[in-house]
Amino acid sequence: MSNTLKEETKHQLLVPFREALFYWFKLGFISFGGPAGQISMMHQEVVERRRWISEHRFMHALNFTMVLPGPEAQQLATYIGWLMHGIKGGIAAGVLFVLPSLIILAGLTWAYLVFSDVRAVTGVLFGIKPAVTAIVAFAAYRIGRRALKNNVLMIIAAIAFTAIFVFNTPFPYIVIAAGLVGLLGSRIAPQKFQTGNNREGQEKTDGAAVIDDDTPVPVHARFNLRHSVVITAISLFLWGGALAWIAAAYGWEGTLTQMGWFFTKAALVTFGGAYAVLPYVYQGGVEYYAWLTTSQMIDGLALGETTPGPLIMIVAFVGFVGGWTKEIFGPGLLHLAGIAGACTATLFTFFPSFLFIFLGGPLVEATRHEIRFTAPLTGITAAVVGVILNLAVFFAYHVLWPSGFKGGFEWFSFFLGLASFIALARYKAGIATVIIACAALGMIYIFYL
Repeated sequence: MSNTLKEETKHQLLVPFREALFYWFKLGFISFGGPAGQISMMHQEVVERRRWISEHRFMHALNFTMVLPGPEAQQLATYIGWLMHGIKGGIAAGVLFVLPSLIILAGLTWAYLVFSDVRAVTGVLFGIKPAVTAIVAFAAYRIGRRALKNNVLMIIAAIAFTAIFVFNTPFPYIVIAAGLVGLLGSRIAPQKFQTGNNREGQEKTDGAAVIDDDTPVPVHARFNLRHSVVITAISLFLWGGALAWIAAAYGWEGTLTQMGWFFTKAALVTFGGAYAVLPYVYQGGVEYYAWLTTSQMIDGLALGETTPGPLIMIVAFVGFVGGWTKEIFGPGLLHLAGIAGACTATLFTFFPSFLFIFLGGPLVEATRHEIRFTAPLTGITAAVVGVILNLAVFFAYHVLWPSGFKGGFEWFSFFLGLASFIALARYKAGIATVIIACAALGMIYIFYL
């Protein structure tokens, strides 16, 4: 047996697949706190406590996922699982990262649709909506502070905000344009598009790891053209086959088919995290397909913030409500329609992430320090700030003027939203804490004021 094969066998023996499987399953139930919290949980467990992977290799994987579209925390789990146990490890880690969230969110969405007229639920949602608006505004502030390092990037953000706010430009066009500007900028003014490490202050942990700094890359993690072609062919067959099967059963214009196609496109433009894709999901789910209303979209974001798993799991809420609203199986099977919609949205949103890891990992790692590769992402991230700000403005309008400018102004919602933003920005309050507090205040307001 060659030394390389011995090393790969050693990795898989030192970290039993069953042990890794149990950890990924547990992580799926406790992964609160958004991407930063989820990444911190993984770092503490797989780097510091279990010593499955070294600090350097963990950061190497994280930098890879940062330049990909899709949820970076889920992709990071997929990457680490893949690095340790190959494709089966990556699939196990990626699936178990989102499966508990799908089950929990589907149950909460069902309860939301069935009991939304109850006065207590109305009060909870009334308090949550301004909190969600503050959360989105804080996301724009936080990402903008980190990403907009110079005037060029600020101008890109301003143009992106204007494009979507004034001209209602579709989000994918904004992403493509910003990427092209970044690519051009890498040649004209590369210093304007250089970024540093996104994670600072990490201390190097002591002690050897199973996959340490100097451990050779396993065979399955190295680029192999034949292997890449096979993976691509299988992936396209599975994706195309699933979409074709749904289209054959319900027609191309059917709700489930359109969900499959729409969320596949959404998966390819989620640069910058979940908040970046929310405007695109809003444009499609609310304005174009009418799967849900603006008010329901805000409520879904609140549910997504308070459940484990990546925030992009809001697509499961959108799919559930869409299947329910369109009555795809008839009025007597609304719960099954919702489950089918949630599963379809989740499948087609997350499926491309596995292909990105299994196929693109070796290639992206080889070029991750080259400005021509990272500059387009820098441009896209700047544009994302403007797009998220637009979403915050749009949510604020619907929360503060629920009946339009001619109606009354919701002063309680205004002060609740302002207090939420201050709690997040100044006092570093947790998102779940803010939402729970606002939900309680909303109930008090509805019942007693």
